[in-house]
Amino acid sequence: MTAPVFVVDDFGPRDGHRFVLDGPEGRHAVSVKRMRPGEDVVLTDGAGRWADCVVLAAEGKDRLVVQLDAIAEEPPESPHITVVQALPKGDRGELAVETMTETGVDAIVPWAAARCVTQWRGDRGAKALAKWRATAREAGKQSRRVRFPEVADAMTTKQVAALLATADLAAVLHEDREADSEALATAELPAAGSIVLVVGPEGGVSPEELAVFAEAGGRPYRLGPTVLRTSTAGTAAAALLLGRTGRWS
Repeated sequence: MTAPVFVVDDFGPRDGHRFVLDGPEGRHAVSVKRMRPGEDVVLTDGAGRWADCVVLAAEGKDRLVVQLDAIAEEPPESPHITVVQALPKGDRGELAVETMTETGVDAIVPWAAARCVTQWRGDRGAKALAKWRATAREAGKQSRRVRFPEVADAMTTKQVAALLATADLAAVLHEDREADSEALATAELPAAGSIVLVVGPEGGVSPEELAVFAEAGGRPYRLGPTVLRTSTAGTAAAALLLGRTGRWS
C-alpha cells in the first residue's frame, strides 16, 4: 500500500533532516491514522512539491516528527485538463469535485449556468466554494496526489467562454442526439497545451449558452448512448481523456 499523504503549508526551515507535522494534519496523522516510528509518509504542499519521509516519533496527540531528506517537485501534467462544472443540486457538487480529483483533473471551475437550480450568492456561495476546495484537498490526499486541482471562483457564461477561447481543445458535453455533435471518444486531442471541458446542469446547456460557447470555439461533444448526471459526467469524460492522452499509461 502506498504511503499516506499529509499536507504542509510550507516545508520551511528544518532542524537538520527533522520536520514536525503539527496542527490539524499532525492530529490526523497521530490520533486518526495512528502513525508509528518506522512507517513511511509523504508530505506535500499540494502544489507539486513533496517529500518521502519516515516517522521518527509521535508526540502527544498532534505532533508527528519525521525524517525529511529531500524535497522533489512533480511537474504539471500535459495536456492540462480543466472541467467547468455547472452547479449541481445538494451535495452532488462535492461528489463531482471528489471523483474528478481522484481521477486526475487539473482544475475545476464552478459555473452558474442558466438552468442551474442552485445559485451561489453571498455567504452561501462563499461557503459552497470553500466546501468544494476542502473536498479537492481531502480527495487529493486520499488519492495520493501531490498536485491538487485548483478550484477557481465561480464563473459566468461569458467568463467560461473566454476560458474556452484559450483552450487547444474546447469541448462542451451535450446530450442531444439530434444535435451536430461529435463523439468525445473520437475527437482529435492535443498532445500538449490545454483541454477545457464544459459540463452542463441537469436541465442541459441552453441554446443561448451553446451559441456563446460556439463563438468562442467550444464544440458540442457526446460521451455515449446514455445520459449521465451532471455530477458524474465530468468524471467519466475526464477518465476518457486521461486514457486517450496517455496520461494514464
